[in-house]
Amino acid sequence: MLNDILTRRSTRKFKNKVIPAHMLEVIIEAGRYAPSGCNVQQAHFLVVQSKSVLAKLGELVQQEFAKMEPTDDMPQTVKNNIAGAKAGNKSFHYNPQILIIVANSVDNPNAMADTACAIDNMMVMANHINLGTCWINQLRWLQDNEVLIEYLQSIGMKEGEKVYGAMSLGFPDTANGMPERTPLARTGNEVTFVE
Repeated sequence: MLNDILTRRSTRKFKNKVIPAHMLEVIIEAGRYAPSGCNVQQAHFLVVQSKSVLAKLGELVQQEFAKMEPTDDMPQTVKNNIAGAKAGNKSFHYNPQILIIVANSVDNPNAMADTACAIDNMMVMANHINLGTCWINQLRWLQDNEVLIEYLQSIGMKEGEKVYGAMSLGFPDTANGMPERTPLARTGNEVTFVE
């Protein structure tokens, strides 16, 4: 299991190949069995398989980022998304076979942590069964955007929920069809033992 964690890398190019139901089910179960604060289990998994919905989400995300102007207090990654959207060349989800959007109750003080645990579980499981993943932040950055909220509610997000994370999923478009698995050296994430 540690090897599945050490070798998990982000995939940003996917094959147009259907993921078998049994593989998708085990990934979703891994997410559903992630820990949640006080065991509230309020994560809501929107499993987007429709190419038309993926395209519409891509169009809306680009449209809404293009309306924004960068400010000094924005993270650089948000500024990059605004610039990409204005240039008209930003695919926020990397055109996966499936996008798993994780929403949670706005009243859950642990929503972000619960979502992170669920997505991490799904990423590790996907790597274990030779599928590629990439954490997607853009829907979270637009979680208060009325246009996105309305569309997400039209595809199943409930009132009183917001998006806290998403994950692209699919077969990697690599020469051998496998995820990139060369571990990257750790240059950060300092460890201090207190005895």
